[in-house]
Order: sequence, then structure tokens, then C-alpha cells
Amino acid sequence: MNKTKKDALLQAAKELFGEFGYVETTFKKISERAGVALGLLTHHYGNKEKLFLAAGLDVLEQFLAVLRAATKDAPDGYSAAIAFCRAYLDFSIDKNSNWLVLVRCSPYSDMKTKTDRDQMNEMFEAVPKVLEAELIRGMADGSVRQLNPTDTAQVIISLMVGSNRTRVLTPYASPKLYAEAVDFVSRSIQAVK
Repeated sequence: MNKTKKDALLQAAKELFGEFGYVETTFKKISERAGVALGLLTHHYGNKEKLFLAAGLDVLEQFLAVLRAATKDAPDGYSAAIAFCRAYLDFSIDKNSNWLVLVRCSPYSDMKTKTDRDQMNEMFEAVPKVLEAELIRGMADGSVRQLNPTDTAQVIISLMVGSNRTRVLTPYASPKLYAEAVDFVSRSIQAVK
């Protein structure tokens, strides 16, 4: 029973951090949204910062699982890299992903302790590593042109972040923005045959 209430609190926190940001999200709002007594928040999470860390890490775990699943069965590195980009962008607009926790709340600026920041950084660093591995695979199988996989993964992630922020946070995003971003990546990495 406590696990169910703890899960409800975490889900409410993810929704509210995404909706209102870190500063405007209160324990009271979270407990009301979850329909759980306010005291259980402190019991399960201690303080707002620890709850934010738990929410961010939960979203990142789900995100990494989606990225890994998208690339797992790709026939070659190029196809895996493109699947990675599509999965990244699709996850960012999936209403059930709670992606806005990561967009609206900077895990870098809101983490007060070095331990929490290091834990969040480690998880974030895993994202480009998934892509980097697929770029290396693609160079080995001939589907990706020769390039620096670390730098290229970083550039592609930057494009994904920028595309997502433009689509989610601005009024001027083209309806074809995500498709164009993926097409740009495709033209940039595909080996010439």
C-alpha cells in the first residue's frame, strides 16, 4: 500500500514539476494531486530537492530504456542512429513520458548537493553514449561515414535538444521540425554508397 502511495506521489511530482517548474511546485500541490497525506511526502522523499532528483532520475531511466529499445534490433548502425533520433523526439512529446520535468527544470541548476548533481550527470551522460555506440557500429558495418563518434553524438544530441525546446516552448516551430531534424541527421551521417 505504501508503494502505491509513494508511486502516486512521484507521478504527481513529475506532472507538477513539468507543469509549474521546480520553484512553483510545492509539497502541498503534490500531495493534493496525488490524493495522499502531506506527511507521506517527507516520509518517502525527505525534501523537495530529493523528490525532484527522484522524479528526474525516473524520467531519465524511462527515456534511456526507450532509446535502447529503439536501437536494439536495428539492422545496422545508421538505422539504429536514426531510430535513436526518432525515439528521442517521440518521447519528448509523449504526454505520458513526463518529459517536461527535464525541459522546465534544469537538473544542473536546481541540484544543491554535489552527490545529487553527479548522479544526475551520470544518467544524462548515458544518453549520448547510446548514440555513440551506434555510430561506431555504423562505421564498422559501413552504414555510417567515417566521423568522430563522440563529437557527432554530442552534435546530434544538441540538435535533438534544440528541436525539442523549439517545438515545446516556442510558438513558431514548424510542424515538420522533427522530421526535418531527423532528415538532417540522416544526410549528415549516412555513408555514401
